[in-house]
Amino acid sequence: VRKPEKVCWAEAAGTVRDGLRAYTALHYLSQVSPGTTVLVLDGASPFGTIAIQLAQHRGAKVISTAHSLEDKQYLERLRPSGARVIDVSHGKIDVAESCLEETGGLGVDIVLDAGVRLYSAEDEPTSKSQLLPHKHDIITLLGVGGHWITMEKNLQLDPPDSHSLFLKGATVSFLNDEIWNLSNVQQGKYLDILWWPQLDEPIPLYEAKVSMEIVQKNQARKRQVIQF
Repeated sequence: VRKPEKVCWAEAAGTVRDGLRAYTALHYLSQVSPGTTVLVLDGASPFGTIAIQLAQHRGAKVISTAHSLEDKQYLERLRPSGARVIDVSHGKIDVAESCLEETGGLGVDIVLDAGVRLYSAEDEPTSKSQLLPHKHDIITLLGVGGHWITMEKNLQLDPPDSHSLFLKGATVSFLNDEIWNLSNVQQGKYLDILWWPQLDEPIPLYEAKVSMEIVQKNQARKRQVIQF
């Protein structure tokens, strides 16, 4: 795809993958618009950061969850500011209750998850999954006519879950990174997706090795653009 002239190479490189996912979720799968409420789970992730910015650019009210104090501080520094941040790192905050309180009991219009818990707490294999909301919580906080965009490829909805979604007239869509490559018709829409998110400064080539080691050791939850 030809890069638009007004977009520099660093912005294009930092936007393509996560920007593509965010744009797909908010434009093609849910059609975000001014006045809608968007919940971005794990907002400090690379995908979450771009999704927050894109939703705010479209005039939506954004609520996000943070998995640590560092994530919370990062989200509060993000510009443009205004996203409501819910810190779930201590496990004491009920995400569904917080979202319903924030929306006056109406629920959110769009949910972008980062995976969900499918089972009870004692059945989950890792502690990291405890920071994710249960699928019942998402269904509870979803408003009438809402859109749940999920990256949980093994999502299992039981009949009561489906009934709740039916009563709300809500939809569930799966966000598959590779779908654009599978459909020749969709590939031309890449041109619409390069835009100007807030990115960290590109790092020079001589710092690439150190940066890669930091990411591989999970000491940083971000992606880096290397400037040649």
